[in-house]
This record gives sequence, C-alpha cells and structure tokens, in this order.
Amino acid sequence: MLTTTTPSPAVQTARFPSLAGKGVFVSGGGSGIGAALVEAFARQGAKVFFVDIAAGPSEALVASLDGAVEFTPRFVAGDLRDLDFVKGQVAAAHAALGGLDVLVNNAANDDRHALEEVTPEYWEDRMAVNLRHLFFAAQAAVPFMEAAGGGVILNFGSISWHLALDQLSLYQTAKAAIEGMTRAMARELGERNIRVCAIVPGNVQTPRQEKWYTPEGEREILDAQCLKSRVQPADVAALALFLASDDARMCTGHEYFVDAGWR
Repeated sequence: MLTTTTPSPAVQTARFPSLAGKGVFVSGGGSGIGAALVEAFARQGAKVFFVDIAAGPSEALVASLDGAVEFTPRFVAGDLRDLDFVKGQVAAAHAALGGLDVLVNNAANDDRHALEEVTPEYWEDRMAVNLRHLFFAAQAAVPFMEAAGGGVILNFGSISWHLALDQLSLYQTAKAAIEGMTRAMARELGERNIRVCAIVPGNVQTPRQEKWYTPEGEREILDAQCLKSRVQPADVAALALFLASDDARMCTGHEYFVDAGWR
C-alpha cells in the first residue's frame, strides 16, 4: 500500500511531541482521508483505534503499518448507523488504548442525489450516515476526556455547502449542521478543557472523488483554486495533527479550511 501521509518528496512534515502516546479514535479510517488520518497519527507515535464499514481496505491499512509504527492501529468493522456500535466502540477504544484523548469524526458518504428523489427514509439514512453518529460518538467520548483532564474533538465538515455544489442537498445539510454543532459543543465543553474544531476539506484527490470528475471537471477545480495543485489526503491529515496537538491549545469553536483557496 502506498503511504498517504507525505504530500510530495519536497514537503517536510512536522513532528508533534504532544501526540506521542495519545489515544485517538477515528471513524471511517479505512480509505481516503480516513486512512491518511490513521497513518498520520500512528506515525506521530499515537495509539490509534479506528472503525469502518469496509473491512478489506481497513485490514490492508493495518497490515501496511504493522511494524512501521510504534503502535499498530486497531480496527473494528461496523456500521455507524448503529448507535450502540458507535458508543460501544468509543468505550472499547478507551479501554484498549488506555485512554481516549482525541476523537476524529471523519466518516461520511457523499452519494449524489436529486431533490425530487429524496424520500423520508433516504433522509433519515443520510442523516444517520453523515451527522448523527458524530454527535453520539462525542457524547460517549466526553466522560473519558473529562476524567483525563481534557481532550480534542475534530468534526469533519465539507466545502460542498459553502460552494452550493449540485446533487448533494442532504450531504450539504448534514455538513452545514456539523459546523453549527461544533460551535455549540465547543461552548459547552470548553470549561471541561475539551476543544472542539471542524475541519473543512476542499476537493481532495481520493479514488472515490476521482470517479465523479472528467478531465474537464478536474480543470475546473484547479481553475477555481488559488493554489494550482490538487489537495491530497495527507494535506488534510496535517491539519488534523496540528489541531489535535498541544500547539493548537487555544484553537476551538471554529472551522479550519484546507481547500487550496477554492472559491
């Protein structure tokens, strides 16, 4: 498996000593941005526990990191629409890692859909996939973080609703709500020394995203960005590392974009 955490040979990435030994839970960590997050935290010396619905890519990721990092990530397969699974795995991560310091709410699904095709059942499913589990994972993590004296929750938003992209009405509804939820959580949890931030990726070059774009579409993305290179999963992971580290100790309640200036 190709490493995903180094954007290019010319880029020198940072080391965050405060992340070494920290317990980190990542949802949707088996591929794309999630896999970059798992690898990046593991290479910082963190203890990583991740969940994903896709077992094959997740197991391959663990195998690729076994022996390459101090603590081989732990993986459990499951569906985040099942809230008992969500809460149970947050508790399992705390027990397995000897503490839970960082929760990375990354998992989502951006399937395209037309407004007239949406049924109440599909609405409920998309909210369960893209919004609900973030709240309840945070709810489950807070007691562990509070008992330890603090922690960090990173919620993943999306550039899509800021740009009003087409065929994504439910996904964008959920992602907009995540940014509001992040601010509310940051206010409520600040006195418990728990920081809550939202990461807003632009169009990240992953195999899943590549299937949506023609060469002309790729050109349109670059033309709309201030920087003329595609955002990589490693670029998003780099921002997550900073926000999770003690270097960002006064960062909370806001959205942080990594989108190459896409407007």
